[in-house]
Amino acid sequence: MNIEPQGPGTVRAGVTAQADDSAPSLDRDILDSLTTLVKRAGAVGHSIAGEFGLAPHDLLAMFKLDSGLAMKELAQRMGCDASFITTIADNLERHGFLHRQPGQKDRRVKILALTPEGEAAKETLLAQLAKKMPWCYGLDEAERRCFRDLLRKMIDTPNPDAGSAASGEDGAGEGTCA
Repeated sequence: MNIEPQGPGTVRAGVTAQADDSAPSLDRDILDSLTTLVKRAGAVGHSIAGEFGLAPHDLLAMFKLDSGLAMKELAQRMGCDASFITTIADNLERHGFLHRQPGQKDRRVKILALTPEGEAAKETLLAQLAKKMPWCYGLDEAERRCFRDLLRKMIDTPNPDAGSAASGEDGAGEGTCA
């Protein structure tokens, strides 16, 4: 599979990307473009996290921590094993960005919360990401809303291979952007 950038006019097998709008070609171009976007966003995230002496997963955890959150819940939000959250919490605590407190109902549960310094760092990190992420500088506000809505639609649509195919009545074939 080719995962190199394929923009309009890029030659692939003697055919320009614009000239071949068949479904397989379109799907391949989407995959190529999405892969490139994810790589670019990942590189930006790594760079910004590094400037703060953090690992990329520490940065992600900070964004997922809205208020006090159980370690198990953070693991679910991040899609990782709960045991890995201990490493993240240790690093963020070492930087003064996070503190742990026992749960109110079950003292065995550890609740993670950002410190005031952690909240300030999170805002700074978000501002830096907003300046450097491709959708922030490459799309206007209406396009960013459309992009967000399309991403949410893809995330929320059940996978037909998982046994619950989308019916098409939910607007799955309709465009959501003008």
